[in-house]
Amino acid sequence: MATVLNPPEERITLPDVSWETYEQLLANYENSANPRFAYDRGRLEIMILSAKHEELNRTIALLVEIVAEEFSIDIRNLGSTTFKRQDLARGFEPDSCFYIQNVKRIRGKEEIDLTVDPPPDLVIEIDITSPSLSKFPIYSGIGVPEIWRSDGQALTIFKLIDGVYVEAESSTALPPLTGSVISHFIEESKALERPHWLSRVREWARQNR
Repeated sequence: MATVLNPPEERITLPDVSWETYEQLLANYENSANPRFAYDRGRLEIMILSAKHEELNRTIALLVEIVAEEFSIDIRNLGSTTFKRQDLARGFEPDSCFYIQNVKRIRGKEEIDLTVDPPPDLVIEIDITSPSLSKFPIYSGIGVPEIWRSDGQALTIFKLIDGVYVEAESSTALPPLTGSVISHFIEESKALERPHWLSRVREWARQNR
């Protein structure tokens, strides 16, 4: 029997799922990185992560950390923390997320309550396969101001304007980063040894700060 060493990511969407069932699933998988869940007013998406998905996610998150450090910008990386609001019947677990503009408002907090605390300033979404449930309505409903979405090749920046996400050339969270710059570094990360790639990201940041 053949063994699949690197299975592709998989998404399953279920309709008419209660909030109680969603919370029970979160509790059952609280200490597991896989699967991840997204909930939008009764629709539940279950996502099984692939190695390709996670490697790309961690590469982009590392780029954020390096650029923020070189720009002397304080950030807080909350990874794939579960965010939810029962009053909105919405919840999500991003691939990665960061507090940047609002980092002072959540400093020292071990739990984030979205009824009083702001949502992450930046969310990273990896969509290598076509998503079965668009998370954008969840993010807009909760008020996430910026999303970086990568399909494994190009990265696109989206900003929340009047309740709708629109494509943007550059990042508000970490200017002067642009989608094309980030996409370029993603491609370089596939070919270069990691120390060389890290040095190139730092060099770019120092030249553009």
